[in-house]
Amino acid sequence: MIVVIDYDVGNVKSVCNAFRHIGCEVELSCEPGSIEAAAGIVLPGVAAFGYAVSALGPLAELIKESALSGKPLLGICVGYQMLFDQSSEYGRHSGLGLIYGSVVPIPSGSPMDSLRRTIPHMGWNLVKLPENMDLFAGLGGEKHFYFAHSFYADVTDPRARTAFTDYGFDLPASVQKENVYGTQFHPEKSGKAGLKLLQNFYDICKKINSKS
Repeated sequence: MIVVIDYDVGNVKSVCNAFRHIGCEVELSCEPGSIEAAAGIVLPGVAAFGYAVSALGPLAELIKESALSGKPLLGICVGYQMLFDQSSEYGRHSGLGLIYGSVVPIPSGSPMDSLRRTIPHMGWNLVKLPENMDLFAGLGGEKHFYFAHSFYADVTDPRARTAFTDYGFDLPASVQKENVYGTQFHPEKSGKAGLKLLQNFYDICKKINSKS
């Protein structure tokens, strides 16, 4: 069973629907017992960082403890950003601290730059897929995924593996640190490639659960 954290922030239903589409048993829940019993946890989110952290409330500590115990955790969009130490979006806010790094604004670029970045970053971008990142198994060397964000995670964790997209600079698009995974993009809105990524996460959860 995959549990999608239900905390009234954003894209929880569409994430559940995507998992059900690939035949995954999924539950939308904020109950501690369900989270503790889950084979894997998904933390979605479409909101400002501080609002999302506040809405998560005491579930934040349970999610962190579950991840530190070895349970697979997948953060999506703001859920991905909350995996990091802190964010500067509308003030200073602490994240889960599972991956070293800070969430900072996407730089707009020079006014003289003819390729000045559009912010928020919305739409499809090509992501380079490292071979050593489990979420991208079977997807080849690069795929397009759908993004919608104004802040990004500046990843400083030496133990994290990172996939990048070119947005006038190498923008971190996905991260993996042991059993903790995250995507700045929305796999549930990214067609076949996104569904394959969710299938990979589901397979990771089943594999780890079968060993316990």
